[in-house]
Amino acid sequence: MGWGPSAKAHHHDGGRVEAPVTLRGYLLCVFAAFGGILFGFDSGYINGVLAMNYFKQTFGTPATDSNAYHGLNIKTSDKSLIVSILSAGTFFGALFSGWLADRIGRRTTIIAGCIVFSIGVVLQVASTGVGLLVGGRVIAGIGVGFVSAIIILYMSEVAPRAVRGAIVSGYQFFITIGLLLAAVVDNSMSNDLTSASYRVPMGLQFLWALILGVGLFCLPESPRWYVKKDRLEDAARALSTLRGQPQGSEYVREELNELVANHHYERQLMASTWADCFKGGWKPSGNFRRVILGIAMQMMQQWTGVNFIFYYGSTFFGQIGVTNGFLVGMITTAVNVGSTPLSFWAIEKMGRRSLLIYGAVGMAISEFIIAIVGTAAEGSKAAGYVMIVFTCIYIFFFASTWGPAAWVVIGEIFPLPIRAKGVALATASNWFWNFVIGYITPYMVDEDKGNLRTKVFWVWGATCTACIFFSYFMVSETKGLSLEQVDLMLEETRPSNSAKWVPRATYAEREQHMATEEKAAGLGVEHRDAV
Repeated sequence: MGWGPSAKAHHHDGGRVEAPVTLRGYLLCVFAAFGGILFGFDSGYINGVLAMNYFKQTFGTPATDSNAYHGLNIKTSDKSLIVSILSAGTFFGALFSGWLADRIGRRTTIIAGCIVFSIGVVLQVASTGVGLLVGGRVIAGIGVGFVSAIIILYMSEVAPRAVRGAIVSGYQFFITIGLLLAAVVDNSMSNDLTSASYRVPMGLQFLWALILGVGLFCLPESPRWYVKKDRLEDAARALSTLRGQPQGSEYVREELNELVANHHYERQLMASTWADCFKGGWKPSGNFRRVILGIAMQMMQQWTGVNFIFYYGSTFFGQIGVTNGFLVGMITTAVNVGSTPLSFWAIEKMGRRSLLIYGAVGMAISEFIIAIVGTAAEGSKAAGYVMIVFTCIYIFFFASTWGPAAWVVIGEIFPLPIRAKGVALATASNWFWNFVIGYITPYMVDEDKGNLRTKVFWVWGATCTACIFFSYFMVSETKGLSLEQVDLMLEETRPSNSAKWVPRATYAEREQHMATEEKAAGLGVEHRDAV
């Protein structure tokens, strides 16, 4: 059976035909989002572990501050290294994963990431000193880099366009579940004075990697990757599985025709090297602009300051006089989990661009209120309640907007030849800034360093204000479009008018039209020669 542009064109929503969303196909795509648990749990467990007394006793050095246990505490430099080094490993893992995903496939790269991650978990569980713990977190970070970058790529490529935003948002939802599970486990082990207190949270990470790695064997490879490798029969089989339709059905044929035509078009314009990621200049359709948008999007997501709460919340709230930092940590992660599902509806109803703008406004207002109250009345019981309430409101806005939407956007804006590399660069940016913020924050807020305490929220409020302007001037609306239609939209619009764009033709129709014109031109030449 040959696959190519069909002579019969269908016009549903001005674009290519796509099979109705089936429950089975939806669940297949959603399972991939489970990879967010690796990210969330691995990022979250360290928050509570750093505050555990047995951990301070085992990994700490002599200290005299109020949070020391029997004269021992984790010094600032070790704390920042232990927390941030995961992101350093993830940065390099994400960069390498772009090349690897193009070479061996999206699904296989994620499975390889689970294996690497598991090796890092073993080293962390075995550690009794900072050196081995840091080494284990670096290796685990490389695995998380593979998973975090390519899961977004994989889900964006396999999900039906009608629910793509909701499905990719599911990745952020699983991140929040991972954070909540980590907080619950940390809280349950916080009073344990044996090595189990930190080894149980660390060891549970292996379970999440096992579930994801084994489960992925039941999912097909990305049909777009098969098209990129000219394996069209395999692409048809993958689409059949994902859409719940027979391999020879009209839905599968038409969707595959569009993937093939789009790939032919883009292959004529560009190769798929790293250098191609930076071509095209600053025009809306340029690869360089798209890469900068993806990198900046993930940078701004980190500079909202949310990971300050999830990495250091337990110790921070203790420093400013809020009792039971572990309980507050559980409350904030519960708000995070409960708020994220709202984005499943909002991202398809309101769109990506509007959600980012409104979310940034809500976060900025909440953070400035925390900064004002904390500066004016820090230490009072009333101020403590106000800060906890507005921290929860701030997390609500993040979890329902910037948390998922930033991942959705980077999965949609890159053309197929550079998609894996573009998503890898954007994800690497996330982890680079995650590393920077994780490393510098203790120096900003610790008593013997910057001692900013609640004043640090002036910083987060200012950066969230920058997020408002970034979303307005840089982000185009991609709601309801196939990945191929996003390419056309970015070629023809600017962010300010992108929401009004309506697809007029598919790549398959364009390719068919060009072939017809070339054939007509050839017949004209033959007729002229004959005369």
